[in-house]
Amino acid sequence: MPEAIFFYSVAAVAIISAILVISCKNPINSALSLVMAFFCLAVFYVMLNAPFLAVVQVMIYAGAIMVLIIFVIMLLNIQVETGKRSTHGIIIGGVIGLVILCETGYLISTGAISAGRGLMDQALITKVGHTELIGKALFGDFLLPFEITSLLLLAAVIGAVVLARKKA
Repeated sequence: MPEAIFFYSVAAVAIISAILVISCKNPINSALSLVMAFFCLAVFYVMLNAPFLAVVQVMIYAGAIMVLIIFVIMLLNIQVETGKRSTHGIIIGGVIGLVILCETGYLISTGAISAGRGLMDQALITKVGHTELIGKALFGDFLLPFEITSLLLLAAVIGAVVLARKKA
């Protein structure tokens, strides 16, 4: 019972943080809300007995990626525009969010996403370890998507630098 109370309290903080990410008018406040959502996700990883993923979540996403996002926000000098919000974008986003929420609820209630599939089970994870299994999967089966992601991140950094130099 205490685990459920802790889970629901962390889930409430994560949902509130996610709402603040998209509703804050100041981009820095939005980025800080995203950091809080990342920390909540790390807590969920700890609750799922995946401490390596929790540490990676905090170090890479809540640390390095958020520093880059805040650096880009400050480099591009994004101004807060008030009064220019269009209601059709908010309505479309709300409808899409509601549809995704309904689909997720349906999948969770039918058990389609919670059913165990694949070769990894708790005995194998306990025997081999999280880190080794993640490393083998990342640099074995998923090497090409990993390299494509690194190229996309490099292109994003180059694009941010080019955009910042045009304004200066």
